[in-house]
Amino acid sequence: MDGRVINILCTLGPSSMNQATIERLEERGVDLFRINLSHTPVDKVAETIETIQKFSKKTPICLDTEGAQVRNGMMVPDTIVKDRQHIRFVAEPVVGTDECMSLTPPTVFNELKPNSLVGIDFDGVVLLVDAAEGPMPQTKFVTGKALALGLRPIVVINKIDRGDARPDEVLDEVFDLFTALEANEDQLDFPYLYAVGRDGWASDDPDLSAGANGGNLDPLFELLLRHVGAPDVDADAPFSMIATLLDADPYLGRVLTGRVQSGRLAHNDTIHALRDDGSVVETTRVTKLLAFRGLDRVPVDEVTAGDIIAIAGLRMATVADTIADPAVTVPIVAPPIDPPTLAMRFAINDSPLAGRDGSKVQSRVIRDRLLAEAEGNVAIKISETGEKDAFEVAGRGELQLGVLIETMRREGFELTIGRPRVLYRSDPTTGQRQEPIEEVSIDVDDEFTGVVVEKMALRKGEMTDMRPFGIGRTRITFLTPSRGLIGYHGEFLTDTRGTGIMHRLYHSYAPYKGPIRGRRNGAIVANQGGSSVPFALWHLEERGVLFIGGGEQVYAGMVIGENAKPSDMEVNPMKAKQLTNIRASGKDDAVRLTTPRRMTLEQAIAYIGDDEVVEVTPNHVRLRKATLDPHQRKRERRAAMAG
Repeated sequence: MDGRVINILCTLGPSSMNQATIERLEERGVDLFRINLSHTPVDKVAETIETIQKFSKKTPICLDTEGAQVRNGMMVPDTIVKDRQHIRFVAEPVVGTDECMSLTPPTVFNELKPNSLVGIDFDGVVLLVDAAEGPMPQTKFVTGKALALGLRPIVVINKIDRGDARPDEVLDEVFDLFTALEANEDQLDFPYLYAVGRDGWASDDPDLSAGANGGNLDPLFELLLRHVGAPDVDADAPFSMIATLLDADPYLGRVLTGRVQSGRLAHNDTIHALRDDGSVVETTRVTKLLAFRGLDRVPVDEVTAGDIIAIAGLRMATVADTIADPAVTVPIVAPPIDPPTLAMRFAINDSPLAGRDGSKVQSRVIRDRLLAEAEGNVAIKISETGEKDAFEVAGRGELQLGVLIETMRREGFELTIGRPRVLYRSDPTTGQRQEPIEEVSIDVDDEFTGVVVEKMALRKGEMTDMRPFGIGRTRITFLTPSRGLIGYHGEFLTDTRGTGIMHRLYHSYAPYKGPIRGRRNGAIVANQGGSSVPFALWHLEERGVLFIGGGEQVYAGMVIGENAKPSDMEVNPMKAKQLTNIRASGKDDAVRLTTPRRMTLEQAIAYIGDDEVVEVTPNHVRLRKATLDPHQRKRERRAAMAG
């Protein structure tokens, strides 16, 4: 390269192999164009170089080969090679066994000498990506966990028969995703296939004709056999596994699922559970041993290393704990679990209408239900509060907690839910306050990109990427504080006329971003209880937006609407028209109420202020003040202003 220092290297793929892109890259100062031979057929290399040189006269071209990789080719299914076992390697292609297998390229034999070490890679993961949508935020989350475990990926570009399919661009996006997730060289050199899952075929040829006339998934199965070998486990070591899934069975109790890392385990064997610090959680016997056979979970008497199993008999062990033979004292290193970022207050329903809809209203019953949820859901944290009959539930977002509330509501629970609050933390080095940041990916029509960017900017969102996505759509990525996203989803759907799609993913903790403007309007609060009267609501409509209609049960302290002004307004929704024995000269005005604004559970949780709560019952979602007594509310407000 004539002693040049390479500062900017650009990989060219099918989507960037055009004059406009190449010329723009040269204008930006690119030093080297790279062609990845892992994704470029050999017979297309000369054509690719010619295309680049046609539009570029000065920038050098680099061919990135697959590197010093050795392949063992096809293997007999379930082949296991044990430590210090003698194996014969041959240059000609053969179906490998535990006694003989081939190595390619044949030139590798020129480099091997007696006592040379030969490493064999095991374990893999299949990444399924939509040919039009490309990698989604949830794809990034799951893939990042898989790559961190060292799994070797196989990429399948699905739905290539869609009219808006862009398989070549999606393949480049997958490569960029792996690079951003700090994948190693072996993981970046991933094989890939094209598929149409609905029609049941896969091929290394994106041409749709590849799936016609008896196309099937054999290419995928053959690739799995070639690319993913037997699991890298030790069957002779003491039993050990890491729990990856926890569920509760009414007959078996707590059931922990995971893959056996080493050794063997039989029914009624003694095992213990280890935390990540090596402390013993409990010691017990295996009461039930289950193994996965296809999609079914069947009872077995014994399992060995490499099996995916489920164990019953443990009462305290949870996800990420090491389940092992008592002789094992060092736990298996587990990937860290993302911390909760949002918390809500769960309390009993203490409103005047409590107990009319639900059957589960006691704090003891609510506590047991929350603890049962936290037992199987490691993303949920339950803690006691200083208040009577109240609990703090922390999770990874308002959607997750909203699903929990809706589930409990359908089970017959009555709850009082407080305003969501983010969980701050202090930087261990500087002591600076930090808040959780989420990566928000938004797919929206081009005409709505302006309002989305504007609204996200008001919520302290920083745009990190913006690119065309399909026909007439744009994908925008933001890094936004979690507190800025509270209540935004409903507003987002309104702004995009229901056509926008938003995905959220926890990113990291970052320094506090400053205040974010919240709700500016006050509430219309009932000052007494009873049944609402249409005549009273008719006169209240000009003061704001109502949440209730005529003939509904209300109580003192209940929020029945939104005031047009910033302050709260207390009203009497039961005030009826005064009747006299004097006949009016004209016809009385007809009372016609505007349709009230009905909120869903998620909308109500996002709407309430710091001094308000949501009353949740199986049949109703009501908004109310946390303190129902108006005089007590005034005293609290004066105390807050004084303090």
